[in-house]
Amino acid sequence: MGFIKKNLQKVIEWKDDSRDTVVYRFPLEDRYEIMTGSTLVVRESQVAVFVHKGKVADVFEPGTYKLSTDNLPFITKVLSLPMGFESPIKAEVYFVNTKQFVGQKWGTQNPITVRDQDFGMVRLRGYGIYSYRVIDAKVFMDEVFGTNNRYTTADVAEQIRPMVIQAITDTIAESKMSVLDLAANYREFSEKVTDSSVAEFERYGLKLEKLVIENISLPESVEKALDERSKLGIMEDKIGTYTQYQAATALRDAAQNPNGNNLAGLGVGLGAAGAMGGMFQNTLNSATNANNKKCIKCGAEMSAKAKHCPECGAVQSAVCPKCGEAVSARAKFCANCGEKIAPKGAKTHCPNCGEEVKAGAKFCPNCGTSTK
Repeated sequence: MGFIKKNLQKVIEWKDDSRDTVVYRFPLEDRYEIMTGSTLVVRESQVAVFVHKGKVADVFEPGTYKLSTDNLPFITKVLSLPMGFESPIKAEVYFVNTKQFVGQKWGTQNPITVRDQDFGMVRLRGYGIYSYRVIDAKVFMDEVFGTNNRYTTADVAEQIRPMVIQAITDTIAESKMSVLDLAANYREFSEKVTDSSVAEFERYGLKLEKLVIENISLPESVEKALDERSKLGIMEDKIGTYTQYQAATALRDAAQNPNGNNLAGLGVGLGAAGAMGGMFQNTLNSATNANNKKCIKCGAEMSAKAKHCPECGAVQSAVCPKCGEAVSARAKFCANCGEKIAPKGAKTHCPNCGEEVKAGAKFCPNCGTSTK
């Protein structure tokens, strides 16, 4: 009975009922003997690989095959089988799943250090998902797969997850983009990583189909600094609202105090609200006024870059009467030619007729003589 069973034709196939199996070894009895005339069934999204003595011998695409010397030329040549392929073949059969494996997770085990234009050296963390497929079963078997009975997506992840993270790190570093702008460019980064990983994945018979960056986070200290900056911006715009809110709170508390002096409580509350609002306003004004200057004529506050006073219109700079170089309105000498600058509104005399002329005038209004 054992001899009859051994010579019965076998059907070699794999009905995949899992979601994470990448490679499956078909269980053959009698030391992996494949009988003559056996039927090989390779389903869609599968590839059958015959391995002899640790080396890939033949690869079969989806379809149904009657095993013979016609479709197993390599094994026939290696074994030099006598009697027209009548004896069984001793080999291993592996089924490689070529479907797309989706929802594979990636994450930075250690922070990625990048140089940022706003914060200097920053350590980032990120996570997301990716999908891949086997595109060359022979290369995959040679480079990645060992001799296990089953090879899962978790086993593959140990090999390709570092490749994914390395590609993401290179892409972010080469972009020289501020970390504040990364969130608006997740999709562009993902596409660039996918395109740049083609050659690296092909070395292992794989293809990175899609990469999704779900989040890239900043260090906690940087996030706190950003939060504080946002608070200051809100407070600067909402000082009036804050003061009104405090005043309204004081009115409510005074109305709810039946035992105390409502008017006194109201006055204290309003005074505290006004003082608090004034304190914030003064702080903001001090920061703003640090970059201001006073008009040389009327003393009004203005921007340090202003050329005319917004109150009286006085010019905040003068011109050298000799070389025409712009000088400060308070300068006594020209920084370009050394000419003495007369005070604004001062008068001088014509060298010809003695008529008084305004400082800076090029000709005498009486005789027309040049005053230079």
